[in-house]
Amino acid sequence: MKSSLQIRLGPHVTMTPQLQQAIRLLQLSHAELEMEISQILESNIMLEIAEDEYETTNEEEQNLDDSLEEDDIDDLEEELSDSSDLLSELEAQSNEIALETFTDIPNELAIDSEWEDIYEGTQTSNDYLNTETNDKDFLITQESAAETLQDHLRWQLELTPFNDLERAMAYAIIDAINSDGYLSTSLEEILQSLGEKIRVSTHDIKIVLNRIQQFEPLGVGARNLSECLLLQLDKLAPDTPWLKEAKFITRKYLRLLGTHDYAQLTKQMKLTGEELREVINLIQSLNPRPGAPYESSQTTYVTPDAFVKKVNGQWKVELNQEILPKLRINTYYVNLMSQVNNPDEYNSLKNHLTEARWFLKSLDSRQETLLRVAICIVKRQSGFLEYGEEAMKPLVLHDVARELEMHESTVSRVTTHKYLHTPRGIFELKYFFSSHVGTAGGGEFSSTAIRAMIKKLIALENTEKPLSDSKIASLLSERGIDVARRTVAKYREAMVIPPSNERKRLA
Repeated sequence: MKSSLQIRLGPHVTMTPQLQQAIRLLQLSHAELEMEISQILESNIMLEIAEDEYETTNEEEQNLDDSLEEDDIDDLEEELSDSSDLLSELEAQSNEIALETFTDIPNELAIDSEWEDIYEGTQTSNDYLNTETNDKDFLITQESAAETLQDHLRWQLELTPFNDLERAMAYAIIDAINSDGYLSTSLEEILQSLGEKIRVSTHDIKIVLNRIQQFEPLGVGARNLSECLLLQLDKLAPDTPWLKEAKFITRKYLRLLGTHDYAQLTKQMKLTGEELREVINLIQSLNPRPGAPYESSQTTYVTPDAFVKKVNGQWKVELNQEILPKLRINTYYVNLMSQVNNPDEYNSLKNHLTEARWFLKSLDSRQETLLRVAICIVKRQSGFLEYGEEAMKPLVLHDVARELEMHESTVSRVTTHKYLHTPRGIFELKYFFSSHVGTAGGGEFSSTAIRAMIKKLIALENTEKPLSDSKIASLLSERGIDVARRTVAKYREAMVIPPSNERKRLA
């Protein structure tokens, strides 16, 4: 076989470190951007946080201009002006880089440029947020070491009189209890885990388990749902109405209760519908997951990147100016450049200054792009702000990209992990995007709005005769929204809403 040589030719574009940095800034979340700023403040002496308010003098500005050779300034500005073209080429090839990232970068920033200088007239969060709102509720992230279920049980164990052997068994049992509060390991497996040195039987372990099942929360240490509910029922006063019937159903007919087969339950228990309802209410007052309150779930506080409020009947978007430090060029080191005689030291300072000015311009571009995208989204989804999810319109990345003359990848980057504070809550910008579903009239309807309608229909349904997926599809069709039964089922499952047979309740 004759070997052949193939040469593949294509355009080759090299991304400068500065351009890579700017693209990275665009996609960073607030927390990640704070870390990035912290790192560059440590590595670049030309950048500092503006802790005091003052304006640079004309002499200081002249010193800055004199500290850079004219050729160096020209090179920097040329690189900035060419960056937009470079991005366009890259987007066309890989759909990775934004067209608009650097199109509106100012030619020069003041030495001590600050965010309020760039975005004039922008109010801070404190200016417009309701005074009753505690900023710390969402502007800070806190970490707390919450007590786990095992910690709570071990604490009770230390207060309970056990001998050393019983204590060893108790610790093994507690370690085998899962986050829901159930004993997820058999007694035989617990016995094996104790080792040969501890000579006990499964009967001994069961005795210790019975004592642990008296701990708080009630129902902890149960081996199944029936046992969990019975442990809680046993703690109720003997004269509790319908206690005997509730225990009987829990022991023998829990499956019928789970499938909402009330007709069979009524027949087996020989109760009227009203009496059965009372029994079920008692059972439903119990906690099927006693360990849930102790789950180690870390509360995450979201920091909004922008705010939207209504001013004179118009929705206005403003960036959150308080989440980022105010950066400026350090004039001390700029002035120092004119006094340095060592070429190496001068070049080092000059490189730091170039890097600092590029970073400020890139940061400016990021905020500008974020604001433009947020404004576009709010304009498209003003119905949601006015009336809620049912008024959400279909919106995809391409729609915003086309309107703003950006690439879709730019919109994707700037809407990921960026949050908008609205009168209806705080939402990620990606929340406002949704696919469309065709209507009978040839129009389009947002999938988010359809899900909201399904949720509303289910909330208003007769619990004795819940709406089936087919019926919901029929009701939507009456509103001009043609969706298949399987589509309704998909949306319902996505909202973690059970099917109609599991939603059935006694009136």
